[in-house]
Amino acid sequence: MAPVRGTAVQDHVALAEIELCGELIIAASAAEERLSPESIDEVLRVAEEREARAG
Repeated sequence: MAPVRGTAVQDHVALAEIELCGELIIAASAAEERLSPESIDEVLRVAEEREARAG
């Protein structure tokens, strides 16, 4: 029988993805029309991520 560990398993990548999905859902529900690709990129902070990788 495998040893029992604590139930608090944290997958930081999964948690970050869940947070971004939540932010996207909030933005979409607040918008009057469909979000444009540029709006989605802004919510997901795509430009910031590109700058961080380039810098």
